[in-house]
Amino acid sequence: MRVLIVEDEPFLAEAIRDGLRLEAIAADIALDGDAALELLGLNAYDVAILDRDIPGPDGDEIARRVSAGSDGPRILMLTAADRLDDKVTGFENGADDYLTKPFALRELVLRIRALGRRPARGVPPVVELAGIRLDPFRREVYRDGRYVALTRKQFAVLEVLLAAGGGVVSAEDLLARAWDENADPFTNAVRITISTLRKRLGEPWVIQTLPGAGYRMAVGPDTPDGS
Repeated sequence: MRVLIVEDEPFLAEAIRDGLRLEAIAADIALDGDAALELLGLNAYDVAILDRDIPGPDGDEIARRVSAGSDGPRILMLTAADRLDDKVTGFENGADDYLTKPFALRELVLRIRALGRRPARGVPPVVELAGIRLDPFRREVYRDGRYVALTRKQFAVLEVLLAAGGGVVSAEDLLARAWDENADPFTNAVRITISTLRKRLGEPWVIQTLPGAGYRMAVGPDTPDGS
């Protein structure tokens, strides 16, 4: 399982993360609402643990956005707000479960595992373009029926390019959508990842470079030169 912990108290967030790791549950931390939304857009989480009172978009707003989609994680509200009205509001905003502070880590783990067993909200659609078939649910990629093993970053970049439907995606947009907030805007990571991704997908090159503009999937009749 993979869990996102949205908690603005660093020590508590780290304690939860370390406790979940001991239970073989992978966990990332977001200390505010903006970071949480960014990570939710980049990664596929099974459960999001939301503190309601956080900087930026609060836990209720994040819950509303997640529940509005069809493929978001299950939501566990973890907050000191323990009145019945608070709980009702949390569930109305999209929470699947609600746990008040203070809490026992063992109970939190049990609730997370219970949420993870529930049927998914929905299965994201398979994307097919230029002979590439990407299944975001199974995290699988095929080219002309041949399975292609990709790293997580290569998969994320390819997913963004395919979603553009042949449109141009700038290096800055790729960096913003496939890397975290610590990425250096002057890094060569995008260019290097595109290069290795092309090699994994094989010839003829299906990702085009448009100097000064960005990258796009080659969907026309011309053979891409991969420059």
